Amino acid sequence: MAELRLQTTGAGVIPNSEFTLGDLEEVIEGKGNAWLDILKPDEEIKEWLESLGVDELAVEDIFGHASDTVQRFDQHRFIVVRARDADNRLDTEPVAIILHGDLMITVRGTRIPALDVFSRRLKTADDDEIAIGIDFLLYELLDSIADDWTPILSEYSNKLDGLEYQVFDPSNSYDGLLEGLHDLKRLLREASKSIESLQSACFRLLKPGERLIAESALPFYTDLQQLANTLVKRCSAYSAGATSTRDTYLSHISMDLALSNARLTEVMTTLTIIGAIMLPLTLIAGIFGMNTELPAQLNELGGFWSIMAGMIIFSVLMLAWFNKKGWLSN
Repeated sequence: MAELRLQTTGAGVIPNSEFTLGDLEEVIEGKGNAWLDILKPDEEIKEWLESLGVDELAVEDIFGHASDTVQRFDQHRFIVVRARDADNRLDTEPVAIILHGDLMITVRGTRIPALDVFSRRLKTADDDEIAIGIDFLLYELLDSIADDWTPILSEYSNKLDGLEYQVFDPSNSYDGLLEGLHDLKRLLREASKSIESLQSACFRLLKPGERLIAESALPFYTDLQQLANTLVKRCSAYSAGATSTRDTYLSHISMDLALSNARLTEVMTTLTIIGAIMLPLTLIAGIFGMNTELPAQLNELGGFWSIMAGMIIFSVLMLAWFNKKGWLSN
């Protein structure tokens, strides 16, 4: 079942027990601009929106896979932006906004923290701001979504600084660096979905010759566009910083692996040279150590030194040959 919340600029929050969708227009009449928030819409909400005159394309977007958009229809304006979800993991969800006369309707499938902030702002808004009309409510809503990302991006900036310090800290070895950088990249990608949708919405609302807001609200939306542009730049800068830090970390890992392979190669080269020298010497020792008569009186005392001399000469010749090939210098 859908959850409803109704708030007006003249009478504040109206309890659910005091209104129904059927008599909504009568309830909000004479109470200024109104905001109806719908959480988890159902078939009853769909039928009510259609009876209100909401275009069928907008209704399909609300109950389907809504994409970011700003459109003007005959009886209303329709905007879809993405905002931060309120669950334990960072996620963004679409928020459909319908501006119908003095009524602003928001439709969403999950809890959005920025809407609670907007509700509090609406209670404390100045009379001059409220006098601007429904366009001011839309501005406050979009600005609340934008402001919701400001502390989160600051948190990402601090996280990126910490990861950069760990990457360039030679005195310690930190676990989970690569996972942390990948996770930060994922969070920034998710944040950019909402921030870029706000930027696109502001651009469309302020498009010359096609402006979808009142002239009196122009300064507010210009300020909102500047904020959205700043957030997009921050998100892009942090994403680029995370990518650069990740590449630096992978470069360090590659260099450490190359040094380790070089040391291993040096050790294996040394062992190979020793083995190559010892193999023929072992063969010579094995041949002359057989229990048979040796030729040329080599079984006498002088024969031992002759064999040893031959082995030494053979070793020196092998070392000279290895050196000529450049194997010893590597």
